[in-house]
Amino acid sequence: MQKVEVGKIKNFKELAINDSRKVALEIAEAGLFAIDTKMAVHNFITVDKNQIVFGNGLVVKSLDVGKRIFFIGIGKCAYDAAVAVEEILGDKLTGGIVFDVNLPEVNTLKYIRSFVGTHPFPSEGNVAVSKEIVHLLKDLSEDDFVIMAISGGGSTLLCLPHNNRTCLDEKLIIEELFSVGATIQEINTIRKHISSVRGGFLAKHAYPARVVSLIFSDVPGNNPGFISSGPTIRDETTVGDAIEIFNRYKMTMPDEIGEILLETPKETKYFENVYNTIVVSNDVALRAMEKRANELLFEARIVDDKLTGEAREVGPKILETIRKAHGRAVFLYGGETTVKVSGLGSGGRNQELVLSVLPDIRFGEVVLSFASDGRDNGEYMGAIADNVLKKEAEKLSLKPEEFLDKNDSTSFFKKTGGLLKSGYTGSNVSDLIIGIKF
Repeated sequence: MQKVEVGKIKNFKELAINDSRKVALEIAEAGLFAIDTKMAVHNFITVDKNQIVFGNGLVVKSLDVGKRIFFIGIGKCAYDAAVAVEEILGDKLTGGIVFDVNLPEVNTLKYIRSFVGTHPFPSEGNVAVSKEIVHLLKDLSEDDFVIMAISGGGSTLLCLPHNNRTCLDEKLIIEELFSVGATIQEINTIRKHISSVRGGFLAKHAYPARVVSLIFSDVPGNNPGFISSGPTIRDETTVGDAIEIFNRYKMTMPDEIGEILLETPKETKYFENVYNTIVVSNDVALRAMEKRANELLFEARIVDDKLTGEAREVGPKILETIRKAHGRAVFLYGGETTVKVSGLGSGGRNQELVLSVLPDIRFGEVVLSFASDGRDNGEYMGAIADNVLKKEAEKLSLKPEEFLDKNDSTSFFKKTGGLLKSGYTGSNVSDLIIGIKF
């Protein structure tokens, strides 16, 4: 039987205390390795003599006199993508900027400047780097070529308010959107209209240069307009749509809303030389996980790759599906649930989803949910639940419902075990959920 390489989940051995957990963790590892950013870029870009060849069939002559090639990387996959691009192009690369939420202790980039920003809320540091990116792009001509890598987390990084506003406006708005359980599409619709580097603005700033944008999707449904708030995509939303979302959730609308919101560029000329292509999505991870489950002699099914809903409500529904299975079965999900914040605890939607199944989980059932970027609103990537963990909670007299009400899933799992640790994975496609019936 083929064995998956172990290494993305740092505490794999600590968690794999029985065969059922080991199976769940091996399936998760298979998904994580399938979406490895460096591997994806190497598979998508090749150099053939004086041409750069992209996986979508686009060919660009790269060594002609006067041609410059730049790289701009935004989001949680940015640094790893930059490393791969430098490995592929070497000194053919003129320069560029990588803007990530995390950088390694040893930075190996030679041609590309690197910056780290704050996430999930913006900062003046994010604003400063966004200005650097605009400055680089504004200097380009129609003879120049830009490779961009756009990935999750980029919305927060690309913060550039207009009318001399500050990132504090956005922080307050996003905090309220999180608290009411708004969807990522709703959140990013507003984000597009409060920053002059989202919602197609990077394409406008790069005009008239030629741009190929490699998109790493972390948004259910893979609509590129909402991935990292679509900085190279012609935006279909309007300021009116943003205001409608404020009204829908009865949010506090700032008195200066007219100064905060701006319309995104709609002129087609800015996008005629921009080629957007999704290179990685949760479908890649889900198919790899399905394959690994089949190798382990389970009947596997991808149930939903656009999973949404309240985390604590989605978990029990997944458990119902598991329970109806006959024999060895694996159910796979990808997407992004939400959490309505009513308590002051710690934890993310993956941990909350897993905690919600614990009261009813039975012997032979396992649920594992994790953030593919390795960060479930904190240092842990997610959690795993089974009958062993349920018994440990009972032994400690811990009631999952009480921790759910406080949105304090991390504290619960710190006491019982079950937290997954990976650090930043350098990948980001959405959350991934595994349900297993033995």
